[in-house]
Amino acid sequence: MEFLCYHRDRRGSLPLREKLVEEHWSYMDRYADGMIARGPTFAEDGETPSGSVHILDLPDPAAARAFAFDEPTYQAGVYRDVLLRRWRNLLGRTMWDFPGGPTGGSRYLVLGFGEGAAADLTVPLSQQDELIAYGPLLSDDAATWLGTAALLRAPDPESARALLTKDRYAETEVHDWEFGGRR
Repeated sequence: MEFLCYHRDRRGSLPLREKLVEEHWSYMDRYADGMIARGPTFAEDGETPSGSVHILDLPDPAAARAFAFDEPTYQAGVYRDVLLRRWRNLLGRTMWDFPGGPTGGSRYLVLGFGEGAAADLTVPLSQQDELIAYGPLLSDDAATWLGTAALLRAPDPESARALLTKDRYAETEVHDWEFGGRR
């Protein structure tokens, strides 16, 4: 089962985050075989970390909750909240398989939160070469569509936001993102 986990930083937690970076990476190393994508998001200044994204394959929702809430920087108080949702990898690859590589161009996390009839359940072919990860956000039992999440390369936040069908989401977030980890 695939899950998206987005830990959002607490204001003023950067010194603690920096102090615990090795513990964070060591914890994530335990999950390397199931990792689909990972990396930090950044505040509007493009430099200050604002969160940490992990998309990975885990046995079940209980294992996903343990992954999210046992994480050392979460336990230490770096994060203010955690978004944890089932996710489906519509690209069938990891970020390390992205043809565009880990550098060059602007990268974004796009989160669209919706309800009702599912939207954007197929990979947008016009953006396929720019997609790093793409798939629906789902309930724990995968029966209910809750939105869409994507990592992509785009010229700017507005272009990244345009990936999702307009007017199908109650809220859409766009965050600067970059490849993370030691892999």
